[in-house]
Amino acid sequence: MGRLLDGVRRFHAQAFPQRRQLFRRLARAQQPETLLITCADSRVVPELFTQTEPGELFLCRNVGNLVPAYGAALGGVSAVIEYAVMALEVKNVVICGHSDCGAMKALVRPETLAGMPTVASWLRHAEAARSIVRVRYPDLDGTALVQALVEQNVLTQLDHLRTHPSVAARLAEGRLGVYGWTYEIGTGTVAMFDPTAGRFVPLETAASKSA
Repeated sequence: MGRLLDGVRRFHAQAFPQRRQLFRRLARAQQPETLLITCADSRVVPELFTQTEPGELFLCRNVGNLVPAYGAALGGVSAVIEYAVMALEVKNVVICGHSDCGAMKALVRPETLAGMPTVASWLRHAEAARSIVRVRYPDLDGTALVQALVEQNVLTQLDHLRTHPSVAARLAEGRLGVYGWTYEIGTGTVAMFDPTAGRFVPLETAASKSA
């Protein structure tokens, strides 16, 4: 706790004065263009790897960056999506998985969830990803299996995202884009799913293709 308190003091003494005008503007309203749904993992810092300022990202974080299909679990995640799309009118929704994800490891080894029934229940929203990976990549194990799950889980959650009425409506109107990303903690590499290639490609490559 002492380290956190020291950080708050440094924020008030150094960081806040440097961005005083930004915070004054943000105090009146927010206008983020992107909803970013990612994992609660402490190693994943979206503002860092996207180099965004306060007010630019509307964030939703949970174990495994999961998005329950509409009606399956109307709660915090569904409310965040609806508010971001309908009230804030974000232009983009990004679902971002990451390497070495504990949630995906738990899908591989469900026995590790003994004593955590709430987490086990939550991870049922990723069950389709596990089933797909098991069929497509029966010989994978270890890190390769976890990474395959990380990527497939992002795609599965994008499918769930499209079932939300607010998202479906904005997609039909052409007013919203949805994207799947992965973040490699050890290298800082961000990859985006390329529907044409049918795989995740480094964001620099994907961006150059769309330019």
